[in-house]
Amino acid sequence: MATLYTHQSENITKTWLLLTLFFIGVIAIGWGISWYYGNPGILYIAVAFALVMNVWSYWFSDSLVIKMTGAKPMPDSGSYQDVHNLVENLAITAGLPKPKLYLIDDPAPNAFATGRNKEHAAVAVTTGLLSMMERQELEGVLAHELSHVGNRDMLVSTVAVVLAGVIAILSDMFLRMAMFGGDRDRNAGPLVAVIIIAAAVLAPIAATLIRLAISRKREYLADASGALLTRYPEGLASALRKIGSYAAPMKKANHATAHLFLSNPFGARAKNGFFNTLFMTHPPIDERIKALLG
Repeated sequence: MATLYTHQSENITKTWLLLTLFFIGVIAIGWGISWYYGNPGILYIAVAFALVMNVWSYWFSDSLVIKMTGAKPMPDSGSYQDVHNLVENLAITAGLPKPKLYLIDDPAPNAFATGRNKEHAAVAVTTGLLSMMERQELEGVLAHELSHVGNRDMLVSTVAVVLAGVIAILSDMFLRMAMFGGDRDRNAGPLVAVIIIAAAVLAPIAATLIRLAISRKREYLADASGALLTRYPEGLASALRKIGSYAAPMKKANHATAHLFLSNPFGARAKNGFFNTLFMTHPPIDERIKALLG
């Protein structure tokens, strides 16, 4: 019978399987383009550029995201003292340092965690979340966010972004060189050229889909890990049900930070359907609730 433990194990396995396929895809595309032009330097340049850009954003991820979302440090007194106590207790249980806490002035119920490692982690919650949640529901949400920290999801996300960036850069370089007549290997026939061009066009789309699939798997993993941390999956399930019923988007919702939030910051009004689901950063809330209560 499936349990939270098996869900946790399955999501870890699926995440690393996707990352492995992602990495193999990068190498295959890079090798194909390098072979086509007889110039292995193309792959080296693309990898180096993507690594530098994405490692920089990973290193400063906490401060960047905090500024983009308009979050402010949460006071550690008054009505916010209970939130600090909850996070501190959960962090001790999880064996993590207590992260910095931030508050977003927004009526939409949501939360996110960021930071390059557990020593530089931050958790932010909206005022709407605090006003809407009961104590056990809030505990479930905070446990979910701490699980992102413990599972090192920022690192996994950065690796996925690096790989997607390499694929996009390689594809762009190849198409520009093909357009402006770069020197290519004379042994490459027209059929091979067509196949490589088609791969270069479709690769960034495939890379985006894999990156989003990894993001969705990490959400399932954080749900399971958070439920195991509180030993009360009903708390997070109830919180997700309330969040899913809130239709309006967050005031500062944007696609750059959407994947970090507990739920889609564009609200329940965001369109569903098969095609849109492929490009979602989060699994459908109904499926998350079903997994938690199953």
